[in-house]
Amino acid sequence: MKRLINAFVKATGWPVQWACFRTKVYYEDKAVQGRRIRGPAILISNHTSVYDYAVFLFVFWSRTLRYQMAECLFKKRALRNFLKSMGGIMVDRDSYDFAFVRTSIEILSKGGVVGIFPEARLPREGETRPLPFKTSATYIALESGVPVIPVYTNGSYFCKKRAEVIIGKPLRVGDLWNASLDEKTNIDEITAFLRKKVMELHEELEQQKQQAQKGKRVPS
Repeated sequence: MKRLINAFVKATGWPVQWACFRTKVYYEDKAVQGRRIRGPAILISNHTSVYDYAVFLFVFWSRTLRYQMAECLFKKRALRNFLKSMGGIMVDRDSYDFAFVRTSIEILSKGGVVGIFPEARLPREGETRPLPFKTSATYIALESGVPVIPVYTNGSYFCKKRAEVIIGKPLRVGDLWNASLDEKTNIDEITAFLRKKVMELHEELEQQKQQAQKGKRVPS
């Protein structure tokens, strides 16, 4: 049912999203990872707006994205029902309920795609972006063994400037595990590495834009 609802939303919402976002998609290496996701995976990205989710729905149009979402989005019945029908995974940030972790691992075990904003909230004015990443994405990736696909978005929505997204190459976080370190240190260091990777995608995006302006590289 969730797949059908996602397909309906994408089909009917395509003209609207194009008018609002006009997204350009870039790639770290398109031959390795394009817009089509094969098999189970975790998407991670920086978080600029509540509209990031809507943008990624259409960037990765061929898959049903099961995104982790903050509890505040589920307070109003209509929005709660819609997000649940789309496959949203509620994360109660004010409690110690880690059901969202179990749910995410179960989805991945069935071949699904889970989306996570590791910053866990939107940055406030003056804060360094992206914010430090929470460790849940790392933990879920280690437990599930699925690849992590890093993504960066410039957050330019509803304006003359087009939204720009760059898709990174998949990572196997298990390959980053250091047997000489304890579990907490490993998880913290892998989490910091994932944040650094998203920041590097920002730099790669700017470089590709400069090259495209010189006629050396053209985005999709």
